[in-house]
Amino acid sequence: MPPLLPPLPLVASALAGVFLDRLLGEPRRFHPLVGFGRCADRVEQATRNGAPGHPFFNRLRGLLGWLLLVLPAVLTAAWLGRQAWGWAADAVLLYLALGARSLRQHGEQIAGDLAAGDLDAARTHVGWIVSRDTSTLDEEGVARAAVESVLENGNDAVFGALFWFLVAGGAGAVLYRLANTLDAMWGYRDPRRVYFGWAAARIDDVLNLIPARLTALTFAVLGNTRNALACWRQQAAAWSSPNAGPVIAAGAGALSVQLGGAAMYHGQLEQRPRVGAGDTANAAHIRAALALVERGLWLWLACAGLLAVAVSHA
Repeated sequence: MPPLLPPLPLVASALAGVFLDRLLGEPRRFHPLVGFGRCADRVEQATRNGAPGHPFFNRLRGLLGWLLLVLPAVLTAAWLGRQAWGWAADAVLLYLALGARSLRQHGEQIAGDLAAGDLDAARTHVGWIVSRDTSTLDEEGVARAAVESVLENGNDAVFGALFWFLVAGGAGAVLYRLANTLDAMWGYRDPRRVYFGWAAARIDDVLNLIPARLTALTFAVLGNTRNALACWRQQAAAWSSPNAGPVIAAGAGALSVQLGGAAMYHGQLEQRPRVGAGDTANAAHIRAALALVERGLWLWLACAGLLAVAVSHA
């Protein structure tokens, strides 16, 4: 916990940030992450040398670019948190880092499209939250993509941000969210960024090491526990991402649904490992995944509150 912020005020700020997200959702205009993304593009243009460029020096340039973008924002957030009104600043920073309401809105839109039999609309809307080609997906493919995105973004846009907030206040939430954004922008292993994006990808892996496993455990506790733990243990390691693997596998097991399989990315067909066990994905599984994330969020806040009370009486 931050030394200048007692546990109970920190949890109160977390609750305020979650309620702000629920009330307001993501800013529709002047979203800080949109501006951050534009800055990241400019920093990449100024620092990356070649595509892919030199294996060592472009990695070093990528790390320098990451520090230039993230460090000033984190230091500013830490300064804000130390002011007399720091609890309010922290709540706003967590609100800006969270994406729970946006995730729920996107998921409900896709589930509603499928329930109404509007496959074209479902393909369009799922394309807003996944990077794969959605133009030829059938109903099961749309539902599978949506469930995978809800589970993975449950970690990236909800639990990961909340974890680092509870560790380091608003500065922790800013650190996590900006690192996650740079991983999404620079971390792809394409010819242009295979070296330059190395630092962004590795830092995001480290920051997600604990939150991803706590997210997987949350899914297991709130869903089909035995199935979730078995899928996590037996299937997670086959997934390419060390952190997405436990989240997707445990989430699929908790929902008793089959995920993974073939997906088209940038014109290339990729065969990803099958995870989960049970039914093929449908609209009901999208809503079940959203409910899993929602219940998990309130479970985390309840546990944080109980821990804060225990610490205050220790």
